[in-house]
Amino acid sequence: MQPLTGKQVLITGGTGSLGQVIVRRILSGEMGTPSKIVVFSRDEAKQHYMRLSYLNRKAATDEIIYRNFRELLTFRIGDMRDYPSVAQAVQEADVVFHAAALKQVPTCEYFPFQAVQTNVIGAQNLVRAVRDNQAHVETVVGISTDKACKPINVMGMTKAVMERIMVEANMDCPRTRFVCVRYGNVIASRGSVVPLFLDQIAHGGPVTVTLKEMTRFLLSLDRAVDTVFAAIRSAQRGETYIPKVPAARLTDLAEVLIAGRDIPITFTGIRPGEKIHEIMVSEEECHRTIERDGYYVICPMLPELCAAPVTTPALTSEYSSADITLDHDGLRELLAPYLGAALPNEIYA
Repeated sequence: MQPLTGKQVLITGGTGSLGQVIVRRILSGEMGTPSKIVVFSRDEAKQHYMRLSYLNRKAATDEIIYRNFRELLTFRIGDMRDYPSVAQAVQEADVVFHAAALKQVPTCEYFPFQAVQTNVIGAQNLVRAVRDNQAHVETVVGISTDKACKPINVMGMTKAVMERIMVEANMDCPRTRFVCVRYGNVIASRGSVVPLFLDQIAHGGPVTVTLKEMTRFLLSLDRAVDTVFAAIRSAQRGETYIPKVPAARLTDLAEVLIAGRDIPITFTGIRPGEKIHEIMVSEEECHRTIERDGYYVICPMLPELCAAPVTTPALTSEYSSADITLDHDGLRELLAPYLGAALPNEIYA
């Protein structure tokens, strides 16, 4: 039986770019047919437009196998910072995808406590709602970021704490499996550099790159959701799933998107809280990292949650975007859906 068959699914931050693709993929039936999907977010406008989008899909289009959406897909206004609304949303859930977050790096630098309230206190509210109400939640997947690894910015710092809250929750909630996923720059998500570059190119440039040396991991929204679903299928309590994805220089990315047109690239300098290279698995985490089903898996730091010691680690050094794996040809293949076209219609956030 597929892992979501007959389950009530809650997606926090479900109106965001990742949340919307999680919804689409669940509705495709690949993880089974749930009994209910609840999109939980604080943005009534995004919920409204997302609801309208599904109202207009009366047939199985865009991979959606979905006739009774009025009964299956529901929307709930709420805020991760508000414990009562989180507790109410969690009450009937079997599986929770925790995607709600403040994730724009400069914004979090200028409003650090706002990031703490959403990314840290919000995560603790979710754990508290499961623990204190004896909710029958079977699995919670916390969505994290490469910026949580050796963090130097507020967004990464708060996401790193979110990861630790999720891992430690396994100690307090023995009936619930808490796991995490961590990945890099999602190509078409809000705040991604690709839509920014495309917009700059459409207006004749210049394309702005912070530093010539800057590198990033790159993956599609669907590859991000693949990682989330892999964790649902196979992760053990307290583990963090890491996708094996390519890395590239942002200057190469800009050149591929410009595609020979007479559009300049200018260097603007590093932004507040920005890293030159991102790290997905740190040197300190290497010794407790294994491979499973094509993913790196970081075993929990807490010894009470480790089934067995890692005798043969999958990595001997940190997993960094500084190790370039994409040249111009590889980038063209990866970016083919976005070259010479607008971003996909389902990306609202």
